[in-house]
Amino acid sequence: MDVLLDNLDLFGPFFLTTIELFLIAGVASLVLGTILAMLRVSPVPALRAIGTVYVTLLRNTPLTLVFAFLVFAYPLLEIVKIDYFPSAAVALTIYTSAFICEVVRSGINTVPVGQAEAARALGLHFGQVLGQVVLPQALRSVVPPLISTLIALLKNTTIASGFSVAEAGAIRQYVSERGGDQMVALLWVALGFIILVLVLSLVQRNLEKRWSVAR
Repeated sequence: MDVLLDNLDLFGPFFLTTIELFLIAGVASLVLGTILAMLRVSPVPALRAIGTVYVTLLRNTPLTLVFAFLVFAYPLLEIVKIDYFPSAAVALTIYTSAFICEVVRSGINTVPVGQAEAARALGLHFGQVLGQVVLPQALRSVVPPLISTLIALLKNTTIASGFSVAEAGAIRQYVSERGGDQMVALLWVALGFIILVLVLSLVQRNLEKRWSVAR
């Protein structure tokens, strides 16, 4: 307990940074991942190819390499200068969105084809069919894997600590520099992440109950 109380000035702000990083990357990943899923089921071959190449490339690239590119390599291009925190948010977003895309796409595939055909028969174009008929049902059916992907994103935020972002994953190093017990610090960090994951699990259960009634 002493390690926690003596370093509250680390645990509070650093976990707050972790939550901010998670929320920003989480929302952006959901948006980008949904757009990618729409590309992957598009009737236009070129759009399907773009979605497929993106997902294949990012899903098979280690997240650490994505971070390294944005933090070290991208600035050398001298296009737009971005700091460590935004770089971490972008890295987590472009990486996680590939997995979100596949989750959403699997949900789209669960919607009966007859519903899309009926919507097209009513005169709706592809975008309207997807946005008004298919996606609302698809998202309801993939709540568990979607939350699981977001939980993985939450834990992946610790990688940002290796790229000069002062978040929960960096607490151990700072406690060590102050002469504190690193192992105890790690246990408190683990407990913090367990609490955050439990919150996400509660969100998942509430969404499942609400949307199961709405079906």
